[in-house]
Order: sequence, then structure tokens, then C-alpha cells
Amino acid sequence: MFESAELGHAVTRAEYDKQVPKVRKALLDAQMRLVEQADFPVILLSGGVDGGGRGEVVNLLLEWMDPRYVQVRAMGAPSDEEIARPLMWRFWRALPPKGKTGVFFGSWYTEPIVDRVYGRVRGAELSRRLAEIARFERMLVDEGALVVKVWLHLTKKAQRKRFEKLESSPATAWKVTRQDWKNHERYDRFREVSERSLRETSTAEAPWTVVEATDPHYRNLTVGRTLLDAMVARLERGRRAVPVRAAPPPPPPIDSRNVIEELDLTRSLSDAQYAKKLPLLQARLNELSRDRRFRELSVVFVFEGNDAAGKGGAIRRLTGALDARYYDVVPIAAPTEEERAQPYLWRFWRHVPRRGHVSLFDRSWYGRVLVERVEGLTPEPDWMRAYREIVDFEDSLVRYGVVVVKLWLAISREEQLARFRSREHVSFKRFKIGPEDWRNRKKWSAYERAVCDMVDRTSTDLAPWHLVAANDKRWARVKILQTACDAIEKALAAVE
Repeated sequence: MFESAELGHAVTRAEYDKQVPKVRKALLDAQMRLVEQADFPVILLSGGVDGGGRGEVVNLLLEWMDPRYVQVRAMGAPSDEEIARPLMWRFWRALPPKGKTGVFFGSWYTEPIVDRVYGRVRGAELSRRLAEIARFERMLVDEGALVVKVWLHLTKKAQRKRFEKLESSPATAWKVTRQDWKNHERYDRFREVSERSLRETSTAEAPWTVVEATDPHYRNLTVGRTLLDAMVARLERGRRAVPVRAAPPPPPPIDSRNVIEELDLTRSLSDAQYAKKLPLLQARLNELSRDRRFRELSVVFVFEGNDAAGKGGAIRRLTGALDARYYDVVPIAAPTEEERAQPYLWRFWRHVPRRGHVSLFDRSWYGRVLVERVEGLTPEPDWMRAYREIVDFEDSLVRYGVVVVKLWLAISREEQLARFRSREHVSFKRFKIGPEDWRNRKKWSAYERAVCDMVDRTSTDLAPWHLVAANDKRWARVKILQTACDAIEKALAAVE
């Protein structure tokens, strides 16, 4: 894969000086069109071997483009805050919004490649991580982003000469570290792992461009033109290419039976039973959250359900057993302007808790396949691909040690009507009911089918759905606390 980048490509100084003004003007023109349209972001990954000049290229792009609309992210060793969360958390937070260009100096490829070279992971784990990266980039592209990936390549001989030249001058010697020389000793291994990584992740939607970096003039012009050509092609094409139509959702069963209809909504507890069980479960949950092993975990509660199903009351019973310093309740409403400028999962990634903490989502990322599907807010290909993206998202959380507890609170149409009317007649509950609730109620069947599809497509061994009969609030709250305790207890048992 690197053969064409070892041919000795070079550009004379005269030709370089002639071409640079043209490239700079065209880049600025494309950048201004991007800013004005603000239909998509540009994500440039600057990867490659040590000594290839990644920093020089990034600095040059900042000189050639308007830096006000460029975000440079130098992704070095993760901070303590980043280590306390899943690997991809820091990259999600660094994504540029629509209309801007994000330049990643170091990216989500660095750690998998280095880990494999130094034997910290096996080949199968590298393949899994690369597949996860490819799906992540596909999601970014499907969400509208332009992903440009550039790999700056040097031969082993050229890398050594670059290091020696840099070290020969006091002004540049600092650019070569002991770790650089240590990596140079493993050059052949780095080449092998890097070539495999690029080959497995160079896709139609996000291909790699390998650039010979021996001659700075050739390197700079090639990277500039690569970015320019990609931006111009995308601007001419529009927001994005028409996505491949996903497989249609499965039709409802012929006999009309489904997982929601099969719930026993008559389950209930008496006041006396509730008064006995609730404090015992809250005490158990509190004890589990204070276990020393809990510091190695974090918990995400996902609350979904019919309108008026009792999500808020259930959340309060959970938080009543937790230390307020270690949990956050995240209410999800319509996305803000800032959130609409990012992929839809961005606003949820930013609330992923650090180790030892809990996040409770009152509504969640499942809005993509529920309200956005039923209300026609998102095209079918987009909400259909969201099933796979959501499973990937939750899988990445669980693999890092996040306990994901997903709860669907189900009530009957009759019970919902009674609760709606009660809210209208009780002064301090009126804020809970509005025209939107009554309008959604008219689409009960469509929502029920969407819920069943959601459960079928996203209930996994790592993050299963728990369907809770919620006609009786006492039963539902006790059931949810029991489910939470069981999930955390199981996760604690797996901690070494």
C-alpha cells in the first residue's frame, strides 16, 4: 500500500512557489462556501510515521486557510478525565460543527496501531477496533460529514535521515524524542500494522490518501490539493450523496401479537407491600453504589416509555438512593441549534459518565427510532441505520465498563387517558400535559410498532431492554429498582 509513496516524488521550489498561491486561493474560496452553507463539517485526519511532518502540514493549513473556521485537535495521551470514560468520548467531544473544519493531529487510529505494535493487544482485537472505527466513520459520513484521511509516509532510511537532520540543529532537536527513536527501531512492525490498518479502513466513504513525505514541497502541495479536491467535490454534490436505502422494517406479525401486548399490565403492589420493599431496595442500591469496586464502573440508565408512564417518578426513586455528587439526570428534549450542528449521537456522548458516576437519561438516543420515525422528522434510511449505530454506541460503552440499563415503561391506552385527565385537573401537574401529548396519543399504534421494532433490533446480550408494566406505579418503581440492583451487582461481580 505504500509502494507509490516510495518512488522519490519531488517538486522544485520554482514549481512550488507557482502552485501555492493557486491552491491557497481555491482553498479559501472552498472554505468560505463551506462556512456560508454550513451544511456539513470537514474532518481531516493527519496521520503517518514519526518525522513525516504532520505538525508542519497542520501549521501550513492554518496559514493557508482562515483559522477562525478551523479547529485543530492535537490528540496526545488522554487526560485523567478522558481515561475515566470510553476511548471514543474525547473524539466525539472534539468533532467540528457544520460549516467548520476539524483537523485531527493524532486520531482514533493512534492507540490501536501503537497497542498492536507493542503487543498490548492481539490481532483479533485490532481487527475489532478497526471495524468499529470504520463503522464510526461511516456514521459520520451518513450524518453529512466530509472525512478526509491523509497518511504521511517515509521509508525507514528517510525517517532516520529526517531524525538526524532535526537533531543536528539546536533549533529543531526538541522535535525528536527518545520515543521517536524507540518507534524507529520497530519501523518494520509499524509499517506492517499501519498498512493493515489503512487497508481495512480505506472505504469508499472515507478513503486513505498516502502521501510521500520525503520532499516537503511535494508533501504540502499534495495534502493541500487532496483537501481542496475533496471539499470542492462535496460542495458541488450537495449536502451528501443519497444514502443506500436500508432494508425496510419488518411487517407486524400476522396474529398481531408483540412484546408490548404480551406484558401483564395488571401487575400491582399494595401500599403496604410498596412501603416495605421500596426502602429495602433503595438501601441495597445505595450500598452497591458505595462498593469500592463501583469506582471501576459507571452506570447509564435509559428511561423510555409511553407519555405519562411514570418515568420522572421512577427516576426520583432511583436518585433518592444515590449520592447527589455522583449522578446526573439528563432530560432530553428537542435538540438545540448547537446539537443540530453535530451527528445526533454527539449530544449523548457528551453526557457519558466517568467511572464511579451515574447518568440517568429521561428520554434518550432512541428518539431517533421512535418520535423521529413516527413523526417523519428523519428519512427512513437514516432511522433504519440508527439501529446499528445505537448498538455500536452501547457496545462501546459496555466494553469499557459502563453498565447500560434500558427501561421501557409501558401503560395501557386507558391508563394513559386517565392520567392525562388527572394532570389537566390538578393544578401542580398541568405543566406535564399539553397539545403535543394529545397529538401523540392519536398515533398509539404507530408508536407501538416502532417500540417493538426498537426492542427487536437493539436488545442485545450486552445491553438488553427491560420492559416494565407500569399501570401500577408502585409495581413499576419496585421493578425498576430491582432491575437496577441486579444489573449493578452482576457487573460488580465481574470486577477483578
